[in-house]
Amino acid sequence: MRLTIAIAGAVLAALSLAPAATAAPENPDMSPMIIGGSYAQNFPYAARLFANGRENCSATKIAPNWILTAEHCVASSATYTFRAGSLDQSSGGQMVTASQIIKHPSADLALARVSPAMSGPFAPLVASVSTGQTVQLYGWGATCTNQPEINCQSRYLKVANTRVTSTNGRDYRGGVAISVSRVDGIAAGGDSGGPMFANGRQVGVASTSDRSTRSNYTSVNHGPYRNWITQYTGV
Repeated sequence: MRLTIAIAGAVLAALSLAPAATAAPENPDMSPMIIGGSYAQNFPYAARLFANGRENCSATKIAPNWILTAEHCVASSATYTFRAGSLDQSSGGQMVTASQIIKHPSADLALARVSPAMSGPFAPLVASVSTGQTVQLYGWGATCTNQPEINCQSRYLKVANTRVTSTNGRDYRGGVAISVSRVDGIAAGGDSGGPMFANGRQVGVASTSDRSTRSNYTSVNHGPYRNWITQYTGV
């Protein structure tokens, strides 16, 4: 199944790599990744998501037994595992398995209850975000534009600077999102579910991108979404 969403006159597609009943795989016809950007350093919060052992999305550890990611990353029936706390998706950190997946009813957000318990630190949530501000995107997604994105996933976590264009954009499911434009990089397939950081705190979760200049990240700052996270995780 191949679906795209028209947002503000431009086509943006979901960023997971594995097809799912309600998710859109990457569109290989779209030009760029994190395409551009640089390798991340000193970022202990990230988690690489694997579906049935296959690299699929990015995520964030937010509590000892909880990981935050995108709903479309966990929309299919699969065994979801995560390598948490390592910049290298192939080694280090902790391997944990999801025992429960909780999907937000209307936004592109999901929580995975995992075991065994993860060690800290954990991503701090919510910070002030305004139009024109520079924010950072993190993920292990595609770094190429001339072949299927699954063939060029980054082994090491990448980071890109982007500029906020709206705090009232829309994510893959029509939820409230922070929209950004490229500064030195942009999100691509495999970056879905990964974090957007502002002032040292997570403010968004990767949802859609045109792989060239624009991305939408579901807003963790949005009050109802923040309350939903707290309801289940206590953080």
